[in-house]
Amino acid sequence: MKVLLTSDWNMDAVNGVVTSVINLRRGLEERGHEVRILTLSPTAHSWERDGVTYIGSVNVERIYPGARLRTAGGRSLIRELIRWHPDVVHSNCEFSTFFMARHISERLRVPLVHTYHTVYEDYTHYFCRNEELGQYLVEKFSRWIAGRTDCVVVPSEKVARLLTGYNVTAPIYVVPTGIEQGRFAASNEEGAAVRRALGLPEDCMVLVSVGRLAREKNYGELLRLMAGMRTLPVRLLLVGDGPAREELERQARELGVADRVVFTGMVPPEEVGRYYKAGDLFVSASTSETQGLTYFEALSAGLPMLCRADACLDGIVIDGENGWQYQTEAEAIARVRQLIDHPELRGPMSAAALRTGRQYSVPAFAESIEQVYREQMAWRRSPLREVSA
Repeated sequence: MKVLLTSDWNMDAVNGVVTSVINLRRGLEERGHEVRILTLSPTAHSWERDGVTYIGSVNVERIYPGARLRTAGGRSLIRELIRWHPDVVHSNCEFSTFFMARHISERLRVPLVHTYHTVYEDYTHYFCRNEELGQYLVEKFSRWIAGRTDCVVVPSEKVARLLTGYNVTAPIYVVPTGIEQGRFAASNEEGAAVRRALGLPEDCMVLVSVGRLAREKNYGELLRLMAGMRTLPVRLLLVGDGPAREELERQARELGVADRVVFTGMVPPEEVGRYYKAGDLFVSASTSETQGLTYFEALSAGLPMLCRADACLDGIVIDGENGWQYQTEAEAIARVRQLIDHPELRGPMSAAALRTGRQYSVPAFAESIEQVYREQMAWRRSPLREVSA
């Protein structure tokens, strides 16, 4: 099978969409399929290298940090992809490359599968000050995109329910993204080395959170938790960078916890596993995730979880087994205190985290997506499709 994956995000970016595309390509190729990627170039120039086609683009960060918009170039490269004739086109973004994906799909009369990665209603502050208007625009836009696909893949039941609420009528498949689990299997010695390098006391509990420091991730709540745990031997390790970092550093100073919070800045992807291993407990206050790949990464590193309750965590974070979902800040603080007072809980919870993490592998991800492709290809050939159309 020939598969074309498309994404607005350049493959050098560090985010969940890029991770999903790269892991899916590798998983499909391991299953014997031929896979190419269509993405936006970091410049106005277009080119192709190693099975990845880069279409010239311009910076539109005023709309959203890191966003780019396609230029008029690269048409010959698009024609080359059409001559290659993929059996299925799989879009992973709703903007520039979606329209290229749709064009290729229509020209070749092959299925257009689309993965809905982002809950846009949590990001309306980037493009619309009126929350109600932003919600309306997101719903209408999401329904319009889904209506121009053969089916939609979502990473969790939370997103499936969201799209159903938007009155999306395209078939919806729930397929969690798989991660390269070996990347997060760092040793205890590597974790200890990170703690020493960052000046984290050996006798404290380290809460670790990994991700982009942005408003929608609700990191401010984690800082407030630290303020509520001044008497406890706890440190907070924030791994990543983003537009909210300066504001968060200021908030940490105002709360009087700046000496108990470490901002690492960007960390090379191959090093992230060592930073998970430096922690004792993974924490997240975000409710904007469609699934949150960092949750799977932390579990694969054997970290128990302490996360703000969210539908995307249903069936993943099992209270009292591999971590907890909390409803209030007081409850979160009580859970941290529980682990400090009862260190014997950490071993069994870590083992349970590892067992959960193994469910989200790249091979399982690729196998599930391949089944989606085959169903949609069969439906394209089915006489019933012509009748329903």
